[in-house]
This record gives sequence, structure tokens and C-alpha cells, in this order.
Amino acid sequence: MGFCFDIMQSSLPLINLNFEFMQKYLPLYVDAAILTVRIAFFGILLSLIVGTICSVIQYYKVPVLRRIVSVYIEISRNTPLLVQLFFLYFGLPKIGVVWSAEVCAIIGLAFLGGSYMSESIRSGLESVEKSQIESAASLGMSKSLTMREVIFPQALAVSVPGVCANVIFLIKETSVVSGIALADLMYVTKDLIGLYYETDESLIMLVIFYLIILLPISIVASIIERRMRYAGFGN
Repeated sequence: MGFCFDIMQSSLPLINLNFEFMQKYLPLYVDAAILTVRIAFFGILLSLIVGTICSVIQYYKVPVLRRIVSVYIEISRNTPLLVQLFFLYFGLPKIGVVWSAEVCAIIGLAFLGGSYMSESIRSGLESVEKSQIESAASLGMSKSLTMREVIFPQALAVSVPGVCANVIFLIKETSVVSGIALADLMYVTKDLIGLYYETDESLIMLVIFYLIILLPISIVASIIERRMRYAGFGN
């Protein structure tokens, strides 16, 4: 009986939720979710471009550029995204470079994500057997053609799990862009809690909207990985 009573007590807060408050501020969460998705989309797109370029440079061991890429990866992966955002938003204006908060968020996310994407794609490139590259060379294929037709398709199949994990990681990392006054989901939640003290309602809506954004991506990523595995890619 005591155990059942504890369960009933723990469920009582759900009954006492202020649904009028949640309905009233739902449009704020919708707008915040749209902003979050927009920042994530462009940030991830740029991070894929940066990561692909960096991984190719590392794969071919381009002397000077390889050093630059290594330094970039170390800086990117060993500094918090919030610090990078502060540098872009508050630091660069000191030298005359002024960007909007949204542009800073996209660039910051791309800067962080590029290093993670680079490592995932590079591992895929290095998984391609050397014999296939040698066969392509024996057929007279150029390096660029070999990369495009032989190496990259196979590398992409191997890289998909890591890339998908990075996509989800970067979407969750958008929660720190509130630090530069962007009205994303986290910013709206903190603002409402500070103004009205409706903590449970605000946090529940935050969780729901993140699930709406992340669950479909996670499901699609799982389907893609499963199909590639069944098709024999990456083996």
C-alpha cells in the first residue's frame, strides 16, 4: 500500500499542470523550435562541407593544410561551443567584425561540428581497401575520379552511423545558443520559468519539442543504418 501511495503522489504533479499556461505559450515554443531547426540545419550543412574537406585533406596527407586541419580539430573539439559563441558574438566586434546572433550560432555550430564530421568521414575513407584504389589507378583513373567513384561511396556507407550521431549531437548542442540571446527552445524555457515560475510546464514543453525534432531524425538514421547493413555496405 505504501508503494502504491508513493506512485500516486509522484503522479499528482501531472494532474496539477497548468494547461492554460501551456496553451497560451505554445506559439512561443513553436517559433523557438523553428529557430532551433533553422540554426541546426544550416550549421549541420556547413559542418558536413567543412568535415568533408578536412577529411580529404587528412586522407591525402596534404603537407601544410594537414597541419592546419589538425590544429583546427584540436581547437574545435577541446573548447566548449558556448566559449566559441562568445568569441564570435562578443569578441569579433572588438576587431570590427559584427555578425548577428543567428549567424554566429550557425558558424559556431559548423565550427564545432566540422571537426566531428571530419573524424567520422575520415574513418570511412580509411576503411576502403587499398587494393581497390590500386585497381582504379591501374585503369587510368585520376585521384579525383577515384575519390568520387570508388572511395567516397564506400566511405559514406561506413561513415553514416557516426555522421548521424553527430547530427543528433549538434542539434542538442543548439541549446547553448541562448547564451547569445537567441530565443531558441532553451531561452524561452528559462525566460518563462524566470517570469512565471511554471517550472514543470515549461520543462515538459521543452522536452516535448526536442523529442518532436530529434525522434524522427533518430528513427530515419536507424532505418538508413539497418538498410545499409542488410545490403552489405561497410563490410
